[in-house]
Amino acid sequence: QIMKQAPVRFDLKTLHIPTYSAEKLSSMKDVDWNDFLERICSLLDSTEKNTGAARSKLNLLYYLCTVAVHKEVASRLISSQLFPILIQQLRAAANWDIRAKVARLIGLLALHTSELGENVPVSEAIILLTELIRENFRNSKLKQCLLPALGELLYLIASEEEKREHPRECWVVPSAAYTVLMRCLREGVRLFHC
Repeated sequence: QIMKQAPVRFDLKTLHIPTYSAEKLSSMKDVDWNDFLERICSLLDSTEKNTGAARSKLNLLYYLCTVAVHKEVASRLISSQLFPILIQQLRAAANWDIRAKVARLIGLLALHTSELGENVPVSEAIILLTELIRENFRNSKLKQCLLPALGELLYLIASEEEKREHPRECWVVPSAAYTVLMRCLREGVRLFHC
């Protein structure tokens, strides 16, 4: 059963970056884009652990979720230095709200990207999502947040392999990912839609 996610809203006043529209981001010159990305990455990579820092990260993730539905922006973001930082946040964030929003952003990027570079660490994201689902298998709320991202990444890889004239296995999908996915489906988990 698919559950519709609540609409994402971010607070302009507490966002510490310019809130460019998806159209503006997709047409940005490389210098401006790289500057924008650096600011995002440094905010997400911050090791501050107070409540204000967590709220700032969540607000930034909400903003990124709103622009990630644009194909060009999603393609640029997934192929950038942001994606490894998202994986690191998924692994290390003590706050599960942040982990849930990171998973949602990863799912949105996978859903809306139009092309996937071979150097994007998608396999690493799949392995981590699989581990997190397995470790929290009895927590249905967490599974609802993590499974859509895993499914979108698996679908993206399958689509990319199908598009290629001479497919090569650029992204390794561990059998554990399919096992966890099938187990969840058998148990009839309710999922959030990205």
